Formats: sequence, C-alpha cells, structure tokens
Amino acid sequence: MKKGWEVKPLSEICAFSNGLWKGKKPPFVNVGVIRNTNFTKEGNLDDSDIAYLDVEARQFEKRQLQFGDIILEKSGGGPKQAVGRVVLFDKEEGDFSFSNFTSALRVLNPDELDFRFLHKLLHWVYVSGVTESIQSNSTGIRNLDNNAYKAIKIHFPKSLPEQQRIVALLDEVFAGITHAKANAETNLHNARALFESHLQAVFSQQGEGWEEGTIGQHIRFIDYRGKTPTKTNSGLRLITAKNVKMGFVQETPMEFVAPDSYDSWMTRGIPKMGDVLFTTEAPLANVAQLDTAEKVVFAQRIIVMQPNASKLDSTFLKYLLLSQPVQRRIHIKGTGATVQGIKASLLKTIEISFPSSLTTQKKIVKQLDALAEETQHLEAIYRRKLAALDELKQSLLHQAFSGAL
Repeated sequence: MKKGWEVKPLSEICAFSNGLWKGKKPPFVNVGVIRNTNFTKEGNLDDSDIAYLDVEARQFEKRQLQFGDIILEKSGGGPKQAVGRVVLFDKEEGDFSFSNFTSALRVLNPDELDFRFLHKLLHWVYVSGVTESIQSNSTGIRNLDNNAYKAIKIHFPKSLPEQQRIVALLDEVFAGITHAKANAETNLHNARALFESHLQAVFSQQGEGWEEGTIGQHIRFIDYRGKTPTKTNSGLRLITAKNVKMGFVQETPMEFVAPDSYDSWMTRGIPKMGDVLFTTEAPLANVAQLDTAEKVVFAQRIIVMQPNASKLDSTFLKYLLLSQPVQRRIHIKGTGATVQGIKASLLKTIEISFPSSLTTQKKIVKQLDALAEETQHLEAIYRRKLAALDELKQSLLHQAFSGAL
C-alpha cells in the first residue's frame, strides 16, 4: 500500500440504512431510487433516473436522505444484470428517501473521509467487477451480498486534502472525456444520417423508368415464423431475429441446431447466399442479406425473401426495404399493443417502386454499397475512439484508487 494511505473495511467507515417499502399514506412524493434503465457507467444520476414513491411520515423520518449520502443499488434487474451501482445524493433541498431495493451509505467521520472520494471509489468497485462477484440470482433477480459488500477493504489517503485533490483531478479529466465522447457520438450519428439521407433521396425522388407493384407480386417468401427449432451446443448455425440488424447479420448470439435435422426442418424452402432476411416482430422490419453460402437454419420471426431475378436485384431489394418510405408503410400496417409485428399477408400488400432496368438497379446498388462501406469505415473509427475513451476512464480510476495519481 502506498505510503500515507490506510485500509479499512467499508463497515468501519460507513453507516448503512436499508430502504423503505411503499406506504399507504403519502405526505412525501420525492423518493429517489436507482433505476437500471437510465443509469450509466459514469455513476451519475439525473432527473430521468429518479423514480418517485410515496411513504408514510413515520417511516420517512427514519430514512430521510442527507446531502452527501451514497445510494447503493443492492437488488433488482434480471439474472444477467449486475447490481451494485452507486449514485451520490447531492441535493441540498427537498425531502427525499430511498426504496427497499437500495441502501444509503453515510460516512461516519467526514474529517477522515470525503464522501465524494468514497462515491468515486465505490463506483470503481462496481465497474471493476467486484460487486458482480458478490451477488446471487437465486430468486430470479440479482441480489448483493450485504455482508460481503460491507467487508470490502477500502484504500484511501489519510490526508483529506489529498482525497479532494484526486476527486478534483478525476472530475476535470472526466469532463474532458465526456466532451470527447459527445463529439465522437455526434460524428457517429452524422455518419449514419448521411447514408440514411442519401438512401431516402434515392427512393423518394424516383425518375423515369420506374415501375410500381407490391412485395407479394415480385418476391417469394420462405416463412419460418411460429416454429422453434431445438438448439444444440454445436452444429449448423441458427439465425434468429436477434441476429438480423439493419443492413447486416450479426454473429452474436451464436446458436446451433443438429445437422441431421436440416432436411426435415427446412421443408418450406432452401435459402441461398444473397437472399434478403426480414424480421416480422421484435423488432419489426430489420433487413439484411444472407452473407454465407454455408447451410444455415432460420428460426421464428424471420421471413426469407427471394425476389424474381428477372425483375429485382437482391441487394437492391435490401436497400429498398431499408429506405424510409417503405419502412413507414410497413410500420403503418404493423399490429400489436406491446410488440409490433406484421402478418405475411399484409407484408405482401406493401407497395414498392423500382427501376424496370436491372442495369439501373445495379448502378444504384454500386453507389449505395460504396457509401455504406465508407459509412461503416467511419463508424468503426468512432466506435474505436469511444472504446478508447472508456478504457482511459477505467485506467484513470484504477490509478486513482491504487495511489498512482
């Protein structure tokens, strides 16, 4: 341990208070809790992250948050969602409490430990994976082992000014990282928007020589909806709706079926490389092309589209279905209260327009392919930059709490 630092279990430096169950008589409504849906790895809590519950005054008096408290998410989420996130309560006005799925940590001796330093340290405990190793999901949701969490050894400088120096340094650097990430995300969005704008222009501003029809008139469907194949640990690749993204087939999740079931399973038609894949729900209208000549098996919620080769180029069809005019028509005819989907019979009625000349279609495809390739190149650059910024933040947190800053 670095000279001038000390180590103590979390239980010796913090008081823990458990959250409240919802009460029946609500004199207070401002009750902040951590919510998985909006929480980010930065450890920040904004207004969209606050859920409001009502509690009885008698209970609230025992569980009122104070400025500088740290709210710990100790339970919630699904089997694959780690808990242990922390947010800093830094509101100086208003009556707030916290839910039964959280605990509040309060520094016992403010002259010994700065609460902002502890918040960042506990955020590092979460993002470094420590909390994931001390939780269970035996009840179907993630639960933090409270005793194991309280026993975590906390390393911190004995000097309060040194703690505050580290916090100030991290705040300054993280602000720069946040700004750089915002710029990268804007550039990523702009790269996608440029391609989508060009795509929309192609299919909105049709010239002479275009003809109209419906999907059902020119495209054969191979429909595997309603059937769920038996999955195996290895064998032929199974492509599900989760694999079909907007414009490409994603490798993950990688799932398989037994090879000897291929012939009996694929009785509705055999797909071939270049066929267009369409998701009918969850999500609706994702479109991609089959990018392999190997045998693959398709699961439910996917329609394989095989266009009449004398009328429609397969790649042109992919771009046509990705275009906003056609996407809008599909979603208008979609049905479902919670999950929107479309029946094959309705999908076949969707109107489409395309050049009568296959040569013209291939020319448009060549232009769109070039633009898509450049867009993908730019996206890869910006994603690498975002990943590098996240790694930099992780590295700085590690340095800060190992005494290297």
